[in-house]
Amino acid sequence: MSLKHLNILLADDDPDDCLFFKEALNGLVLTTHLAIVTNGEHLMELLMGDISPRPDVLFLDLNMPRKNGFECLSEIKLSPMLQLLPVIVFSTSFEQEVVNLLYQNGATYFIRKPSEFPLFKKIIQHTVAFIAKKEQTTSTEEDFVITSKSL
Repeated sequence: MSLKHLNILLADDDPDDCLFFKEALNGLVLTTHLAIVTNGEHLMELLMGDISPRPDVLFLDLNMPRKNGFECLSEIKLSPMLQLLPVIVFSTSFEQEVVNLLYQNGATYFIRKPSEFPLFKKIIQHTVAFIAKKEQTTSTEEDFVITSKSL
């Protein structure tokens, strides 16, 4: 992939998390275009429609209204048009069963949202830079979970 510009789609209903995400993108070497949706139905309508620019990566919150992250991930991975879209799921939850299910359902990475902004910023910046450089957008089970300790 190796991009100098990255089109990012963020699906999150928490206004504070959206603001933190936007702030985390500041300071990156590459330029980004960020689009935000606040519920799963709107996300899927946007992705299935004629969105321009097409996202290079989707950051998907699990707990959203109308359609949750699990439902959206499932629809994305079943769609021939969307199945190659890298989906990075993030949540405050860190139940191993949930993480395993996300991996099995085709999520690219899982990020547990840290409570401290500096850690959140570091993880988002690392992940965005990693996605922009990476030729292959799949992960192994061992590197599926991104934490501040794994950076």
